[in-house]
Amino acid sequence: MTDLELLRRYEPIVRYTNGERFFPMSVEAYVRRCSLWVHRGQQRSTARDKQSVAEGKLDIEQLGAIPPAPSGELHYLRFAHDLRLTELQQYVQQDLIERKTFRKGQGRLARVGYVSRLIDAFFSLTLLTRGRVPGATANSVALKYSQMPSVDKKHPYYGKIFRQNGWVALQYWYFFAYNDWRSRFDGVNDHEADWEMVMIYLYEQADGNLVPRWVAYASHDHHGDDLRRRWDDKDNLDLVAVRSSEISSVEYHPVVYAGAGSHASYFKPGEYVTEFALPMAKPFVRAVNLIANFWSITLRQGRGQPWALPDISIPFVDYARGDEVSIGPDQARTWSPVLLDPVPMWVKQYRGLWGLFPRDPIAGENAPAGPMYNRDGSVRSSWYDPIGWAGLDKVPPPTLALQLLGENLDNLNQRYAELSQTVAQKSDELQKKGVEVAAIQLQAHLAKRVAQLNNDIEHLSTDLKNLRREQSENEAMREALLLRLTSLKAGAEDKADAHLQHKVDPVSPREMRLNKLAEVWGAVSIGLLMIGFVVLLILRSPQTVVWGGLMIVSFLIIEAIFRRSLTNLVTSITVLLAAVSALLLIYNFFLPILLGGVLLAGLFLLWENLRELRT
Repeated sequence: MTDLELLRRYEPIVRYTNGERFFPMSVEAYVRRCSLWVHRGQQRSTARDKQSVAEGKLDIEQLGAIPPAPSGELHYLRFAHDLRLTELQQYVQQDLIERKTFRKGQGRLARVGYVSRLIDAFFSLTLLTRGRVPGATANSVALKYSQMPSVDKKHPYYGKIFRQNGWVALQYWYFFAYNDWRSRFDGVNDHEADWEMVMIYLYEQADGNLVPRWVAYASHDHHGDDLRRRWDDKDNLDLVAVRSSEISSVEYHPVVYAGAGSHASYFKPGEYVTEFALPMAKPFVRAVNLIANFWSITLRQGRGQPWALPDISIPFVDYARGDEVSIGPDQARTWSPVLLDPVPMWVKQYRGLWGLFPRDPIAGENAPAGPMYNRDGSVRSSWYDPIGWAGLDKVPPPTLALQLLGENLDNLNQRYAELSQTVAQKSDELQKKGVEVAAIQLQAHLAKRVAQLNNDIEHLSTDLKNLRREQSENEAMREALLLRLTSLKAGAEDKADAHLQHKVDPVSPREMRLNKLAEVWGAVSIGLLMIGFVVLLILRSPQTVVWGGLMIVSFLIIEAIFRRSLTNLVTSITVLLAAVSALLLIYNFFLPILLGGVLLAGLFLLWENLRELRT
C-alpha cells in the first residue's frame, strides 16, 4: 500500500458548526491572492512594513524560493485588502441574515465567577492597546474567500507519514483563510490564516498488517498525553464505518468536531468552556490554597473539607457542535489529498507567517507559520517528533510491549542474581570483621586495628543495607513486571482513558440551565460593580467602606442565588468572619494569650511528669 493510499484509508471526517464561514482550502489558491510583506523588528507600526511582492504576482513556487529573513526581519502574507464600501456593506447585510441561524446558547460569562469576569474585562481592554487584526478584516476576507471559484467543492489536506519507534504516524494538515473566533463567536482571537492538524498512529502486527491504535488532535494549549485517544475508546472517540468499494470491506474513520471560528479539534460534539489561565496570578493562587488547606485540614475548620481556589483565568466558549458542513469519506463534501513527499519547498523553505502580522505581544492575533515551523521560525515538535508530541515516546506498540517487558524482566533477573551473590559476600565479610573486633577490642596495643575494623564495619553495614533495599525493590519490580507480562499475554488492556491527566469534556446540559436573567447578570455584573465603586469614591461619604462592603455582599448573594449555592456562600462568610474575629482577638489580647499559653504548657508538663512518677 502506498503512502497516499494509507492516508486515504484512515483520513478523518471533520464536522463544523452552523455559522462557520471558512473551510479547508488550497494553499496554492490562497497564495495567488496574497501579497508578500517584510516587517523589520525596529519598526513600531505595520504601516511602515514594506511590500515585497504584490497581490497577483506571487505563487506557491515563488514562496518556496524565498530565503529565510535576516535577523530582525519577518516575512508575512496579506490576504485581506481594502474593498469598496458598497460591496462590503452588501456582504455584511447578507452575513447578518445568515448569522441568525447560529445560536450561542448560554452566555459565556454566566458560566464562570466574578474573578474570571474581572480578568476578562481587563483582557478586553488590552485589545485597545495591543496589536490586533482590524474589525472589518474578517468580513473582508470572508467576502474575498466566498468569491473564489470551487471554494465549496475542493477541500485539500496535506498529508505526511512518519515512521518512528515502531509507530507509523499519519499526519493530516488542513489550511483555512481566516480564524474569526473573536469577531464572530466571542472567542479569544482573530487572525489571518489557520493551520490545523490531526494525527493517527498505526502499528504493524506479526502478519504485517497495519492497525490503528491512537488518534491525536491539535487543540489550543493541550499537549502530550491529553492530545490523544485510543482507537477503541468508544466513550471518548467517534468512529464512522465506511464501506470501501476497492477492498470490499468496512473502513473506520475518526470524527473531528471543529470549533466554530477557531477550528480547534475536539473528540466529542458540544460546547467547551476554554479558560486561559494567567501565569502571573499563580503565586497568589498557591498562597491562598496553602492558607485554605491549613484552615480546613490542619485546623479542621469548615467541616474539615479541603478547598482550593482555581486558577485565575479568562473564560471563552468553543462551539464544536458538528451540526453543519461535514468533510470526509462518504460525506457531502470530500477530501482532495496532497502528499507532502518529498516535502515541497513552500513547507521547508518558507519560515514566515501565512497572514497578517499586527504585532500582538501575546501572539494571539498574529497569523501562524506553516506546518513545519512555529511563529519564531523554530521547527514544530509535531514535525520533528510526532511520537513525542502526543506523549507516545514512552508507549511502545502492543506487539513491541511484550518484547520490551520480557527484556526488562531478564535484566531484573540478572541483576537480582548479582545482588544475591554480592549480599552473601558482604554479609560473610561483615561477620568476619565483627568476630575479629570482638576478639581484640580489649587489647590496648591493637586499638588502631580496632578503629580500622569499626570503620570498615560501618561502611560495610551501610553498603549491605543499600544492597538489601535494592534487592527488595528489585523483587517487587520483578513481580509487577511478571504480572503485567502475564496480563498482556492473556489479552488484557489498560483502561482506554487511563493516560489522560486533564480530560476535556463538553459542557453538560445540566450545567447550561441558567435562565436568561442569569446570563444578563453575568454580562453586566463586573461593569456595574466597577461603576458602583467609582460612584462611592465620587460621593466621598463617611460610610464609603460600609456601603462598599454591602455592595460586594449584595453582588455575592445575587450570584449565589443564580448558581443555587447560597448555603455555601453563607458558610464561607461565616468561616471568614470567624477567622477575622480570631485574628482581632489575638491582636488585642496578645500578651494575656501568650502568658496563658505558657501557663497551660507548664501545668501540662507538671501533670505528665508527676503521672510518670506514680507509674
